[in-house]
Amino acid sequence: MKIVSPATTSDYRLLAQKRLPRFLFDYVDGGSNGETTLQTNTQDFQKVELKQRVMKDVSNTSCATSILGQSLSMPLALAPVGMAGMMCRRGETIGARVAHKLSIPFSLSTLGICSIQEVNESSPSPCWFQLYMLKDRAAVESLLQRALDNGSHTLVFTVDLAVTGIRHRDTRSGMIGNNAAAMALNKCQQIISRPKWVLDVALKGKPHTVGNLAHLVPNPTDLNAYKNWIDSQFDPSVTWEDIKWLRDRWPGKLILKGIMEPADALMAVDAGADAVIVSNHGGRQLDGTASPLSKLPLICETVGQQVDVLMDGGVRNGIDVVKAVALGAKAVMIGRPWIWAAASQGEAGLEKMLLSYQQEISTAMSLMGVNRIDQLSLDTLENPHLFDRPA
Repeated sequence: MKIVSPATTSDYRLLAQKRLPRFLFDYVDGGSNGETTLQTNTQDFQKVELKQRVMKDVSNTSCATSILGQSLSMPLALAPVGMAGMMCRRGETIGARVAHKLSIPFSLSTLGICSIQEVNESSPSPCWFQLYMLKDRAAVESLLQRALDNGSHTLVFTVDLAVTGIRHRDTRSGMIGNNAAAMALNKCQQIISRPKWVLDVALKGKPHTVGNLAHLVPNPTDLNAYKNWIDSQFDPSVTWEDIKWLRDRWPGKLILKGIMEPADALMAVDAGADAVIVSNHGGRQLDGTASPLSKLPLICETVGQQVDVLMDGGVRNGIDVVKAVALGAKAVMIGRPWIWAAASQGEAGLEKMLLSYQQEISTAMSLMGVNRIDQLSLDTLENPHLFDRPA
């Protein structure tokens, strides 16, 4: 069926699949190993049932909320996505501009094509900056200082990447592998089959460097050099003591992304986190784990009175946002959906999709008989104890 005008996240996904070279689409779309966790992340949302209430005055419904003192038009943020600028022209700046326009946060990946300077110059609202712990601690400190120098004061620190998950789709598509000649030929064939992407991104979207690391990698124009440098920098020896080291050096807000257990949430609080993101890296790390949604209630019960709790993974519409907030999240993050929308229809497409999310949130709230985000709770669910687990 031809999509005349995309209406849902799945519509944007299909359009992105037609526009992007396969290796880039699979990089965003895929998960680790057999991708069971990737599927579970979305499927668990379908198990949650909302309560419909009637004859309530819902003439003044508002989706507004706040995170870490920042006002949001709705409980949603754009998650950090590596190489977003390869999916659409200067993709990170598109995300930042639309996020500012709709009053939601934008998170810039360390591995973004656009640098933090370019992103923050493109939008009046400074981005949240995402970072990994690198073996080269001096490099970490330099990236922290660059973030501060460019006006960003919220750090999203990813803690679930001691080693990189095994992503078979990237091997099949030729994104990674050992046969350089075959990979180059395969990518070339995929690229020439996508002329619109070639014109918009490959030609008009230069430079194709990982902007935040240009001062650290010897050859800033070689994406393979970036990959080799990053692979050599992931540090499997990182412990909570390193997070305390980070906390001592970061004066802004600190959000730890990748928390899936209450015990780790408590350790995050002890290490000085201001917020945690319940996340399994979008199903791209340990396959076979539970969904973030299923882990959310117990983590909120454990640390929700001390820090803001966000969740990330599997959100595909505004109804999913409502379900996550009812289960305790202050806000949710979306990664793949914003990339699909921007890749397929650029800035206008991303804005349209996010406005659709907002409308879905507002409509669901009205039909549930609530006017404010803080009225969403376990009491507004038919099955509030669906994900109960022993502490």
